[in-house]
Amino acid sequence: MRLINSLLLSLTLLSGYVLAQEGKAPADKVKHDYQSDVARLRKIVINSLYSHKEIFLRELVSNANDALEKLRITSLKEPGLTEGGELNITIKAIPEEGGKGGKIIIRDTGIGMSPEELTANLGTLAKSGTSEFISKVEGDEAGGNGNLIGAFGLGFYSSFLVADRVEVASLPPKSKKNPSPVQHVFASSADESSFEVYPDPRGNVLGRGTEITLYLKDDALEYLDTVELAKLVAKHSGFSSSFPVYLYELETKEVEDEEAAAALKAEQAAKEAAKKDKKDAPEDEDEAVVEDESDDADKPEAAAPPTPMKNVTTERWSHLNASPPLWQRDPKNVSDAEYTLFYNSYFKDFKPPLGWTHFSGDSGDGVGFKAILYLPSQLPDEFWQKPMEYSPHDLKLLVKRTFITSDLGENKLPKWASWVKVVIDADDLPLNVSRETLQNNRFLKQLRGIIVKRLLQLLQKIEKEDPKKFDKIQELYGSIIKLGAVEDTKNREKLTKLARFKTNQRNDTSFDMYLENKKQGQEQIFYLGEMGKTAEELSQSIFAEKLIARGYEVLLLTEPIDEVLFGTLREYKKIPFQDVAKAGLKFGDEDPEEEKREQEELTEKFKPLIDWLKTEAKDQVRDVVISNRLVKSPCAIVAESFGYTANVQKMMSASNSKRGDMLHEFAMKAKLLEINPRSPLIEGLLRRIEDLPTDEDERDPETEEEIKEATSILIDGALVRSGFDVTDKNQFFTRVDRVLRRSLGVPQNAKADETVKPAPPVDSTLPRFKPEHKPLQPVVEHADDGKPRVILPDHMKDKVSIEMEEIDDDGNVIPHDEL
Repeated sequence: MRLINSLLLSLTLLSGYVLAQEGKAPADKVKHDYQSDVARLRKIVINSLYSHKEIFLRELVSNANDALEKLRITSLKEPGLTEGGELNITIKAIPEEGGKGGKIIIRDTGIGMSPEELTANLGTLAKSGTSEFISKVEGDEAGGNGNLIGAFGLGFYSSFLVADRVEVASLPPKSKKNPSPVQHVFASSADESSFEVYPDPRGNVLGRGTEITLYLKDDALEYLDTVELAKLVAKHSGFSSSFPVYLYELETKEVEDEEAAAALKAEQAAKEAAKKDKKDAPEDEDEAVVEDESDDADKPEAAAPPTPMKNVTTERWSHLNASPPLWQRDPKNVSDAEYTLFYNSYFKDFKPPLGWTHFSGDSGDGVGFKAILYLPSQLPDEFWQKPMEYSPHDLKLLVKRTFITSDLGENKLPKWASWVKVVIDADDLPLNVSRETLQNNRFLKQLRGIIVKRLLQLLQKIEKEDPKKFDKIQELYGSIIKLGAVEDTKNREKLTKLARFKTNQRNDTSFDMYLENKKQGQEQIFYLGEMGKTAEELSQSIFAEKLIARGYEVLLLTEPIDEVLFGTLREYKKIPFQDVAKAGLKFGDEDPEEEKREQEELTEKFKPLIDWLKTEAKDQVRDVVISNRLVKSPCAIVAESFGYTANVQKMMSASNSKRGDMLHEFAMKAKLLEINPRSPLIEGLLRRIEDLPTDEDERDPETEEEIKEATSILIDGALVRSGFDVTDKNQFFTRVDRVLRRSLGVPQNAKADETVKPAPPVDSTLPRFKPEHKPLQPVVEHADDGKPRVILPDHMKDKVSIEMEEIDDDGNVIPHDEL
């Protein structure tokens, strides 16, 4: 608190740097000294306020925009102020000869500042000329507050991140109050405890406005590159200024050298003339001349000499913000091509988006905003491969068209919606003094809900108006929509409506479409899931035999998230889900009394087999019952209502989920063996058991062993067909081997020939390379010159191609002409 009070009460002046004019200082130069340790505190603020030094350009462009906006609003009362030139911002980088230093000049044709304003606005920390101007405008109730962002004093401090000396020349326009303004200079350096304000020795060269000259530090010379400056403007201020921003560039072109071409032409004309004169000269009568016309005819024409060229360097001003902010325009006046072009350029994604929505609104607490939300046509690989490390940067939050952040912190989008690409421009938000960090407020908390709401509306609109495009969205985002229905309780109902599933009757259906197709009396939504199986394979499952045979529709779940979703929902529109791999299957058209009577009769008929199977399958199942779900298959293993299906067990095994509590162990064993009373196999097994002698003295151990063996194979086969693992696979295949031997007439005790050739004697000596083997080539060591390289063996050099790209902190590719 002491530090803040000291900052507000004592720190009234800003450092800068002294303008040198050939070693000759102006006579009326006014020097201001800092108080006690204010200079030290100023350095702390300069070095700690901003986290990235590139922010200096954003701040100075924003300040220049402020100055232009002030002039525009003030001119509403005094129109003559804007005479004398275009309202614009220019940026010019001037490197020194030899590349040892350089400067950047940022100029605006805005309101300008008098010497008193230079001292007050730039010489006082947290003294905002913008804020003071707005209060005056609001007090006069004229002109509105315009598009004014930030505090000029604090933004100006960012200059010292890259410059060790700063000069600010400024000239206000001619007005009634100041009919003869004089251009003054504010000069300061980062390591001095004073600054100076004095008349500009150059005179009133600006005409109007402010010119900031940054003499760059040695570690900031990278900003002399015009490509880097253009990138920074595009990143931070591409849409922040309503006035044009121009960048000074030097362009070198190869053009025709007219002087050299004229000289060459004159030389050729002289040669032709000399040749003609020689041909027309009188011949010597005593000299015999023999001409061979055929030689001239066969002689090829001389090639025309190349056109002389030269390199010419021209100056030009590039318009950096020629494209207006798309989100500020009326959606009715924006074409689809413009939306796609903006998406490609702004988000650096050169595939067209699947859809977008352009909207504006008010948060309810006075913060208005405009935004565009896009559905990308591809997901980043990290979304599923590295879900914990995935950190999207495609939500661009701007305040008055100046980029602020891509990170909403604790208000970030939920995982299922984090892949959307959004640009949101708020009219105003509370920022910290560096404008790099958002202060927590109600709007940020609402922003998450606003984006999710608009995303859902866009998906619902596409579902209704463009089914083909919605099919593409399902192919790409189907699993994500289901993930959202699991995680997002607030929007679960809307997301559930958007989910799609395959069935035994169609490839794509929603819960609502399923309910429209349900049978009379059906009070459940039937589903069957198994991880790793296709919908076609699931439709052949023994669990759905009778349902499919009778014409019922069954949802076939092929993704792990499906099982999680159904376990979370448990019902849809108060209609419960029924896993057909579990006990308790009901069709809905049964007669309870008739079903009970039929079940009792079959149970009584098959009691000997049921008792036999209970004994043989006691380690695999809890009970044996008559099945109402099987048509062709002899038997199946089903989970009880509170037990684990085979699919759930596989998912738990894949996730290494092992719980040692008693409830978990009970659920693992909660299985039933259902037998099909109409299966010939079951009827035949019943007859064999009924034929067994009941008298102990008449028992046939060999027959009983054969029946036990057949029963074991039947139970293990049911486990496999039901998706469970066989308890002892070796024993299972041994039994199958014995049955095959009997069916093929092979003796049970017949053994395979197990004789094999033994390995050679032990040899501890190291092997030597034979002539047909090429020894490994030694790696040639390269001197460490600090350059990156990939070393490959000779036989791979023509088989490997390596491409490298340089990317910035935001993941954008940095272009290089030489690549």
